[in-house]
Amino acid sequence: MKIINYIYAVLSLVFLNSCEGYLGTKTDLGFIEVPNYSVRDIAYVPIQPAFSGFVYPNDICIGFDELFYIVDAATEQIVCLNESGVEQGRLSVPGVKYVRQDRRFNLLAIGSFDTVINSVAYNLSCIYRINQLQPNGDYNLQNALIINKTIHPFYFKNTFSTSDAQVEFTQIAILGNLNSEKNNRYYVSRSGPSENNANQGPDDAIILFDNNDEFLSPISVSTSSGLYTNYFKTPSGIVSFAQPPQYTAGTGDDFWFTSVDEDQALQVQNIQFLETDFGADYIPNIYPRDTSLALRSINEPNRFKSPISITMAGDASRYLFVVDSEKDSLYQFTANGLEGIPPPPASGEKKYVQVSFGGEGDGPMQFNQPRAAAFWKKILYVVDAGNGRISRFKCTLDFE
Repeated sequence: MKIINYIYAVLSLVFLNSCEGYLGTKTDLGFIEVPNYSVRDIAYVPIQPAFSGFVYPNDICIGFDELFYIVDAATEQIVCLNESGVEQGRLSVPGVKYVRQDRRFNLLAIGSFDTVINSVAYNLSCIYRINQLQPNGDYNLQNALIINKTIHPFYFKNTFSTSDAQVEFTQIAILGNLNSEKNNRYYVSRSGPSENNANQGPDDAIILFDNNDEFLSPISVSTSSGLYTNYFKTPSGIVSFAQPPQYTAGTGDDFWFTSVDEDQALQVQNIQFLETDFGADYIPNIYPRDTSLALRSINEPNRFKSPISITMAGDASRYLFVVDSEKDSLYQFTANGLEGIPPPPASGEKKYVQVSFGGEGDGPMQFNQPRAAAFWKKILYVVDAGNGRISRFKCTLDFE
């Protein structure tokens, strides 16, 4: 029986081979063009028009409500826009410079507070908590209420010294956590002249608040050389992994910060929060430079002049964007600190393509005193303060 089956299989093959085209002829694939990518074409291009109508825009925040919040420092107002740039409302806040939104949709705005102490007038740095939810259920900025003020230095002491008036809050980073009690805590970068302030750490510090605006502690950093309570020097920008939208916002206490101290070789760093059996530590995470993948790195010494702010993409890329106000430039890095964007897989290129850009001017790819940036749905927004606009850009790889 096996012999008969074998003979039948052989005869079948002979029959099929003798019938030309029985299984179809081989298709000529020569008409298909192999994709040819040029890494020189990978860059950010401007989207016109820019958002305008501002006097001196100083900050931008993409909220967890997916609205845009712009700070116009000249008019001391927060302006709310939708994605199309249509104004949704505005609110006056004394001396407002920066704004962030927590995951309860409250705004935290850094401004100033005028007061008189011992018959002397002072203008103190202040964090305003703003609630946009109205008693009737409406939600808008126009009729929002300031529900709390955190005034320096009275969140941690009752006494006051004249040097306290020289301390400024610079930026805020909201934290996300699966533990509801820890969710919506936030870091604040703080800068000032004093080396020590009532045993609450130096004025130059990153400080932690809980979700009820209660001061918790300044951040001390552990290094191989020991524990530093004065690790941060003139900190300016700060960003966490809790970026909108809500459903992809990262959790944890890690953060990136920038320093505008010219004496600091590494002006942009990542700080990791680690919990062990022996306690919890904040440690610097210095990514190794990989020249096989990228020409430059975020940890390259003296890379920046005045990195005034930093932001992170809320999508899976977790790109980092650093704004250098002195160089009038925007720099993009990957989540592990490599400068540039990975090239398309079919390009044959291995090295990341540098897409950082800028330079002083009023052209569509230039800036005049850039102050901040935001990234939303593959569009990059840059606060171009000196030109009174919010410039918009999109990477050529992201066009459909």
